Amino acid sequence: MFSVVPTNPRRRSTVVTATAAFLLLTAACSSGSSDDDADKKPAAHTGREGDGWTVLHYSMADTNLEPFMVADVNELGTVGSNDNLHVREFMDRSADYGDDELLDQGSWVGGRTLDLGAPGTSEVVEDLGDVDSADPAVLASFIADGIKDNRAGHYALIISDHGASWPGIGPDEGTAPEYDVLDLAEITDAISSGLEEAGVDKLDLLGFDACLMANYEVASAVAPLADRLVASQELEPGHGWDYGSLQVLADDPDTSADAFGEALIDGFSSQAEEQGTEDQITLSMTDLTKMDDVDDAVSDFAAALADQAGEVAPAVGQSEATTLAFGKNPDATQDKHLSDLGLLATAIGDAAPDVAEQADAVVDALDAAVLDEVFGAATAGATGLSIYLPPTSDLADGAYLDVPSADSWGSFLDAYYTAGAAIPEAEQPEFTDPADGPDVSFDDDGSITLTGAFDPAGLENITEATISYALVNDDDSITYLGEEVADFTDDGDAPTATGNYDLTVMEISDQEDSAYAYVDLDLSDDLATAFFDVPMTYYASTTPNQAQDALLSLVLDIDAGEFVSETLYIYDEESGGYGELAPDPEGILTPDVLTVAANGDQTWEPTTDVGLYADVANLTYDFVPLDSGSTIQADLTLYDFGGNTSTLSSLVEVP
Repeated sequence: MFSVVPTNPRRRSTVVTATAAFLLLTAACSSGSSDDDADKKPAAHTGREGDGWTVLHYSMADTNLEPFMVADVNELGTVGSNDNLHVREFMDRSADYGDDELLDQGSWVGGRTLDLGAPGTSEVVEDLGDVDSADPAVLASFIADGIKDNRAGHYALIISDHGASWPGIGPDEGTAPEYDVLDLAEITDAISSGLEEAGVDKLDLLGFDACLMANYEVASAVAPLADRLVASQELEPGHGWDYGSLQVLADDPDTSADAFGEALIDGFSSQAEEQGTEDQITLSMTDLTKMDDVDDAVSDFAAALADQAGEVAPAVGQSEATTLAFGKNPDATQDKHLSDLGLLATAIGDAAPDVAEQADAVVDALDAAVLDEVFGAATAGATGLSIYLPPTSDLADGAYLDVPSADSWGSFLDAYYTAGAAIPEAEQPEFTDPADGPDVSFDDDGSITLTGAFDPAGLENITEATISYALVNDDDSITYLGEEVADFTDDGDAPTATGNYDLTVMEISDQEDSAYAYVDLDLSDDLATAFFDVPMTYYASTTPNQAQDALLSLVLDIDAGEFVSETLYIYDEESGGYGELAPDPEGILTPDVLTVAANGDQTWEPTTDVGLYADVANLTYDFVPLDSGSTIQADLTLYDFGGNTSTLSSLVEVP
């Protein structure tokens, strides 16, 4: 039988931005910092009066995150305002996501600015009606008015919505059909304009209660605007921050920005433990006054990598493939391609001694800048900030090069992708006997092991190996059920790749119906915990024809054999951002799997015609053996840093 093999089942969708476009855009961008940037000095604080804090909380809640944001403001209301603390709230609400009551305001549609009073009380400052919360002028006005009306010794701004790292935050769904977002330039312009109008040089603390915003490019861009940044490298669970943490400000007007940030991190961590989401969290506080040192170190590191791109590219590719990453998705076009900056620099420096000095400088500068952080089992070792590193140029977003803080790193990416495109064919991955397929052995534990020898000429450039597995259908199409990391080793003249598959499939049930699901699997270093990302599609009961891309994130305690955490995230195509979904229990979820037709066409299709009810708390998960006698195709694939692949496939009958 003819084996149908997708070109690259892991990187499974179409190109985001063409290689040529990315390289052309890079050529037009300057590398390194300008002289003006180098001469910038921190300004003395201005616009302060007395002591205490004014906290400005900006909720872009005209999205499916509205229920979570209403709960957050109700948490804020348990603290309220007093002589030491004034809290001003901007809340833009939707007609589509419930009618939860907010403090003593009840429910409404549109934007309101509120001053919080004694616990549980609030006063309307302005009813804005139908407003675009992603309009930078709206944010700037909120900042300026909030500060001018409530002068204090310290100022903080916290922005809540879907986060996407350097692309920004949003959207405001009230601007449909073209949802508006606050991109990074608009965020910095809005904050700068608002502060300037208020006569304030910078904030004491800037927070993003959103996914993925603890990012080098973001921190570098906002550094002139605040002393401290509190944000998450990873996707945030819907409960977000514990705003009861503001009690530290209400209790003591002399609370420092560092103490406030620590309280936010501690509160978030405690709430995550209460909610059972602690395994996958991150939250860090960065000293933005030290970002000049981080910028210099990253710029020098990027320049060293670019100058020696041909030599160090394999080390970069291998490091990218193995370094802790955030916003991951089995669909590479929805993956955020964010690597932990400190761990990435460490891995590259260890593998490429010629740039070790520059890599160490990045680690040292980052360690000095990141003051506090929390992480879970799935994010262990996170160093506080991520950085953008798509594995191949066809996944790189050309808009990245419009981000001023990305100049030096963007120039490195150009050199890295150019080196990948120049890998000679003879040095690309190549299994030695592709027509014969891999060696397949059935193991005593009921699993299968695939082994294949490959040409040593390509060994230096290989970044990773995977094993993927698919059901073979009657029409000769195949349906992929998952992918796992495989091993590759240097055995002298005959290096080999080896992958293992246990012949099971994830089955999700709503206790009425069940469906197979595709899984992307990661394991903790101690092999005690497994992390699964499951691509799904969500249909609300009120809009049954409107499909929304979703990602189910699961945590399995291997020793106990129990799933201990489940979080459903929604992906916003307009902003590229993620946020936890509060699904309609009467809505429908369908697990999606990659189906490859006999002619090679690839589509993502549901595994069920009826779907599963989206009552996530009622879902159950199991790994069930494949039916005896069914035929699967198992693929062993090698990848190099240029995106070249070689695959061995075998048809296996399940015993």
